Amino acid sequence: MEVNADVVMASDPDADRIGVAVKNNHGEYIIVNGNQTAMLFIYYIVTNMKRNNLLKGNEFIVKTIVTTEKIAEIARRNHIEYFDVFTGFKFIAENIRDLEGKKKYIGGGEESFGFMPADFVRDKDAVSSCALMAEIAAWAKDQGKSLYELLLDIYLEYGYSREKMKYVVREGKSGAEEIEQMMVNFRNNPPLQLGGSKLKYVKDYDTLIEKNILTGEETKIDQKITMNVLQFFTEDGTKISVRPSGTEPKIKFYFEVTSELKNRADFDAVEHKADQKIDAIMKELDL
Repeated sequence: MEVNADVVMASDPDADRIGVAVKNNHGEYIIVNGNQTAMLFIYYIVTNMKRNNLLKGNEFIVKTIVTTEKIAEIARRNHIEYFDVFTGFKFIAENIRDLEGKKKYIGGGEESFGFMPADFVRDKDAVSSCALMAEIAAWAKDQGKSLYELLLDIYLEYGYSREKMKYVVREGKSGAEEIEQMMVNFRNNPPLQLGGSKLKYVKDYDTLIEKNILTGEETKIDQKITMNVLQFFTEDGTKISVRPSGTEPKIKFYFEVTSELKNRADFDAVEHKADQKIDAIMKELDL
C-alpha cells in the first residue's frame, strides 16, 4: 500500500503455495483466490504459447477435480487436452510421469493456491509461480490493463464462475460416524435440484461411476484408484463437490456456480448474485 504496488505476492514458509493481491476497480487490495490464480496462470500460458506459435497439438493441462471448471473450458476452447485428478500434487506429478515422452505438460494446479508452472519440480512451486505471475502482471500492463482487469477479461471471454468452500466439523467417534452417514445419504438420495436447477449428473469416485440423472446412463470415470468423493452437476453448470477430510474431523463442500459477465462494470453485481445463489444452495443442503 505504501508503494502503490500493482501486485502483491507471498508464499508460505516452505514456498509451495502462492498468495496474490491486486487492486480492484475501487482501488482496494483484494486477494485473488486459488481458483482465480490457477485460471490466470493457465490463461496466460495458453495465450502466450498461441501467440508465439508454440502449440504443437501434444500439450496437456492438469487440474484437481475440485478446482474451477473454467480451466477445463479454456483447455477445450483452445483444443488442449486436460486431465482431472484427485486433490494433491502427487496425482498431478503422476499424470506427468505417465505421459512423459509422449505429451508436453504446460501447467497444472489446484484451488488451494498451489500451481506447477513446469515439470522440473513435480510439486506446487511458489518460487516459479511468483516469477510467472510477475510476468503476467507486466504483460497485462503492456496492454494497458491491471491484473484485476485481466481477470475480468478472462471471465468476459470464457464465462464467469464463483467458487466457495464450506467445512462442517464433527468431532469424535460420533462425529466420524455422522460424516460417514452424510456421505451415505448423499449417495442414496442425491438432491434433485440445486439453486433452482435440475441435477444433471453425479460423479461418484468411490465407485468410479458417472451417472446421468436425466437419462439413467452410466459411464466409467477414468481414475486409477477410488476416493470417497461425490460431485453433483446441475443443468445450469453448478458444481458441488463433497469429500470427508482425510486428516481432520470435517467434511468439505466445494461450490462453483456459473454466470455470464457482459462487461467489467457488471462484475460486482454478478458476483453478489453468485454469492446469494451459493448461500441458497447451502441452506438447501442444511449447511
